[in-house]
Amino acid sequence: MDDNVTGPSGFGTSGPDNRGSDDQTRTADGDPTRRVRKRRTHQPQVRAHRLRRRVIIGGSVAAVVVVAFGAWLSFTAREAHANLEEARNHAQLAKEALLDGSTADAERSAADADKYASLAYANTHSIPWNVSAAVPVLGSPFHTSQQISEVVRGLTRDVLTPAVRAGATLAPNQLIEGGGRVNLQSLRDAVPVLEETSVASADLSEQAEGIDEATYLDVVNEARTALQDQTSDLSKLLGNTATAAKVVPAMLGGDGPRNYFLGFQTNAEARGTGGLLGGFGIVRANDGVAKVDTLAANSELSTDKQPLDLGPEYAARYGESRPTTDSRNSNLSSHFPYAAQIWRSMWAQESGEQVDGAVATDPIALSYVLGAIGPVTMPDGEVITKDNVVELTESTAYVRFAEDNKARKQYLQTVAARVVNRMTGKLSSPQALLDALGRAAGEGRIAVWSANPELQNVLAGTKLGHTVPQDVAPYAGVVLNNLGGNKLDYYLSREISYTADSCVGEARSSTVTVRLTNNTPGIALPDYVAGLFENPRNLPQGTNGADLSLLATQGAKLEKVSVNGSPQFFFTGQELGHPTFSLQTMIPRGKTTEVKFELTEPTAPGEARVPVQPLVDSPNVTVNVPNCGS
Repeated sequence: MDDNVTGPSGFGTSGPDNRGSDDQTRTADGDPTRRVRKRRTHQPQVRAHRLRRRVIIGGSVAAVVVVAFGAWLSFTAREAHANLEEARNHAQLAKEALLDGSTADAERSAADADKYASLAYANTHSIPWNVSAAVPVLGSPFHTSQQISEVVRGLTRDVLTPAVRAGATLAPNQLIEGGGRVNLQSLRDAVPVLEETSVASADLSEQAEGIDEATYLDVVNEARTALQDQTSDLSKLLGNTATAAKVVPAMLGGDGPRNYFLGFQTNAEARGTGGLLGGFGIVRANDGVAKVDTLAANSELSTDKQPLDLGPEYAARYGESRPTTDSRNSNLSSHFPYAAQIWRSMWAQESGEQVDGAVATDPIALSYVLGAIGPVTMPDGEVITKDNVVELTESTAYVRFAEDNKARKQYLQTVAARVVNRMTGKLSSPQALLDALGRAAGEGRIAVWSANPELQNVLAGTKLGHTVPQDVAPYAGVVLNNLGGNKLDYYLSREISYTADSCVGEARSSTVTVRLTNNTPGIALPDYVAGLFENPRNLPQGTNGADLSLLATQGAKLEKVSVNGSPQFFFTGQELGHPTFSLQTMIPRGKTTEVKFELTEPTAPGEARVPVQPLVDSPNVTVNVPNCGS
């Protein structure tokens, strides 16, 4: 038999030609060119099923990962928030312990604050958080939270911890000893630490200002704003404290006795540094103890004096008012060192004594002090409190003693003497007094000048210096001087706005708008209070006359001045590098006068400044001036 037999099915049973592939075979008629699939007819469905299964499994895994990642971020966010809150709470406890002189408690709280701040930093700087923060738009709150935690950790590490190292030396109840003596050595010992923390705090404040605003999540932006405000306030506080530690020991007689002219300003009658010099005293300081004597009225400073030469610029601007010989006009300029030098000159000619500096304050500052030390009682039993001292000294006294100017001046001297004696004696709360003085200084209601050039150089850069800055940064110094010789500025309220265009080009347009409202009540008042010293136009009683000046940005040019929309004549001058523009205006009782200065000024770098003249009111000030670089 032939070895290559064919079975009944027609397919070979052996040999290579009879095997075929897995998915091919011959047709029934034996045609090898026609092949059909038999074994893999369902493979596409199988593959699709397997693909769907893989997608489902992969999608499920991805969903689990996403959910887990989101849950982890949510958990970490809560942890970060809780740790930041703990850091804030322990920092507050450390501050309170420092003020109480409890060094051990302060150290423990500071360490806890730093621990929680570091935990918050770790929460917000893990790899998953970093990945989330890098996602455009969606990662914005995560990035902002990272920046917040960086600043908070810096505050606990670089500010709070070093401050605690200063220990109890700055605790108010130990800094101010019995009899009102200031522990000068404690201040001197604290200078290095205060300088260190002041610099660190200023850097962190600048870093906080640079924190990006989150594109969503208001809670993050609220935390950002709160931190910016807190670091700004802390920076100012530490800067002022460091300055005080440097100048107070020398000024309070740490190197020998020092004497100062103390001027009481009555800002019911406006002057450049605040108000008319109504009275004065001489402060005598030695070894940390300060006492006030020689309290007197301004009338005790006669006008029979030799003028003081403050330079041709000053003489050109103020000379006609005889400010260096007439105490009533001695502080027309808002630059306090001018007034201080004039007062020093007057006292030297009056008494033969050369004082070492000058200090100015006002009844509003006295109200803050009374809030800290408690009320004082006058010889007739009248109680002077924080709530009535301003009205009594700036309004009531002028009506009560309308026919007896001498008695009124004596009354005001007695009020000042009672307050000063209380604050320089034994204090129940030194911290409250320091807070009150700090508030008054922050509002420009305490001004200090030293005849020592080195000390004055430090003071000039602070709020206490009350100086006109001699730089090119945008500036709008609005200064009022009472024109009527009355006391109507007690009823005056102010609104000031300073706006400027963008930084494109070398110059830009700017506008300073001043709105003055005369709130004098519609009742009969003594002429000394509500009349006009000179009234050629026969204006009604209660009309407030104001000499209004603008000290503008260096290099600025005035294009137009208008009063209530009408062009107004003005005077020009120069003061400490600033062009000055002045006009005289009358504000009727119950009315508002709007003065608008339209200028062209250089696009100078720096933050715009609008210093507030310390009068009775707290003016509404708005600034919309772009910073053209640093």
